[in-house]
Amino acid sequence: MRAPNTSYRKNFSLIVAFLILVSVTLFVALYVAYQITAQNVENDFASKKNRVAERTFVNPYNDLYKNRIPIITSYSGSLDSVLALEYADTIFSNFSFVRKIVFFQITVGNPPSSKKKANNLGMRFNAIHQYYPPGQRVPAEKNEATINENDFRQMADRLSDYIAAYDTSRGARNEDQAKFYLTRPGKVSFLNIPNNEDLKVYHDLQRSGYSPAYYKQNMFTFYLDPQYLRIINTNPELYEDISIKQFVYDPPDIDRTQVLTDEVALSGAMSDYKLYFKTSRSHLRAEANRRFAPAGGIIVLVYFFFVLIGWLIYRNLNVNLKLFKLQYDFINNFTHEFKTPVSVIKIAGSNLRGDNELTERQRKHYGKILDEEADKLNELMNKLLSFTQLENKSIKIKKDKINVTDFVKSYIDTFTIKYPDFKLDYKIKNAQYFETDAVLLGSIFQNLMENAYKYSHPQQKTLFINVSVEKRNIIFSFIDNGIGIPKSELNNIFRKFYRLENQYNKNGSVGLGLAFCKELVNFMNGTIIVKSKVNEGSEFTITLPYEN
Repeated sequence: MRAPNTSYRKNFSLIVAFLILVSVTLFVALYVAYQITAQNVENDFASKKNRVAERTFVNPYNDLYKNRIPIITSYSGSLDSVLALEYADTIFSNFSFVRKIVFFQITVGNPPSSKKKANNLGMRFNAIHQYYPPGQRVPAEKNEATINENDFRQMADRLSDYIAAYDTSRGARNEDQAKFYLTRPGKVSFLNIPNNEDLKVYHDLQRSGYSPAYYKQNMFTFYLDPQYLRIINTNPELYEDISIKQFVYDPPDIDRTQVLTDEVALSGAMSDYKLYFKTSRSHLRAEANRRFAPAGGIIVLVYFFFVLIGWLIYRNLNVNLKLFKLQYDFINNFTHEFKTPVSVIKIAGSNLRGDNELTERQRKHYGKILDEEADKLNELMNKLLSFTQLENKSIKIKKDKINVTDFVKSYIDTFTIKYPDFKLDYKIKNAQYFETDAVLLGSIFQNLMENAYKYSHPQQKTLFINVSVEKRNIIFSFIDNGIGIPKSELNNIFRKFYRLENQYNKNGSVGLGLAFCKELVNFMNGTIIVKSKVNEGSEFTITLPYEN
């Protein structure tokens, strides 16, 4: 009998809708999260280039310009060619982009016959020395003398202009240090900063036009080549290629859908150059995938968490539905099993107490009916009670040594008398005595033999019982030629209150027979398995520990 539709079934559609909603939300969340991640990667590509420029150019250039070059002032103009060479070597070893250093030894004074004056401040260079990084071939430069002359003149004019505006009552200020730098494309010149006493002397010298003494100054010109900057790619996951290009460099036509480019202009003596960044979009996609992986993993984990919740709800509803159906079938079938004997007992009782006199034969007949139906009710109640006791482990095994042949033959004789059309046979191999609980084993025989007769076609009611001993186990096989069991139902037949729907089960049963057998076998520390084919028959095999 099929259970009616229940409210549980209606909830399955809600679970499906829930899973669909969660799935759609997952894909939307994954898409949005990935797009945000990809956009963040492109934003980082545009913003973090300044970090590369800082490590590649800004920091080393500022270190040279602000820290290493002003050291010259500490010598107060007393540097000679040897000390200048030592200083130049330290610069070359720490700053690879410095490719040449020119050292000027300068005197300041205004003798009457001076030919080199600037704003009445006589300055001239006594010697010029040029230094190159170790291992570099000294190039043959054209107009080198003229270039050096121009560098000296520009610095001399710069100093003279500063002296002309110098306020001797106030002295030099920190911001005045910039006056002693001369920055042009590719080079930086620096004149050591005179102290306040020298500045006052130079100021007076400009005004008087003559000085019997001479004062020493040192001037250096540093030639810089940005192509020798050591490029430090702080973010290789963002930038595939970083190069130094001239500021006016215009890249050839590139496919902007496949390649991203950006640039950072250099400053100071390298303002004619820039850092040029170039990266393929596939490289950025790989970085986006790497960044997205943890977030995507968390989203997927949350998704599976919700799916698990949905599955647990579904399983709970499914179990409840099955329990509801089992309860419905149990009540229905149990009522039927009780109703038939109760009805027969009621009819027999009514006849016995009726006004009509009954013959002795009729009285015995009705008495037999009452006795048989009461036995049926008692058997049903005992089965339920025994099942409950087995589940609660409240039954104790009472082992007796039985003769296997006599035990099997006794049941065959009983069923032969009970069902004359039931063809029974048996075979026993290597099993003479068996120590077990005869009542529990008998219940197993009773149920399996009843099922073999009940679920067989009228002309094929046969059962073969095979008993054998293998190793330390005794095996009972019950082989019939019945209607068989569908393969899809083999895992369900041992469940409590479960019934197969077939033509021999229309009148109903409680669904306890095979479940009772499995509980008995488990209680006796054994196993039960079944092999079956529809319309060919079934074989139930019981394996129990053998003690003879």
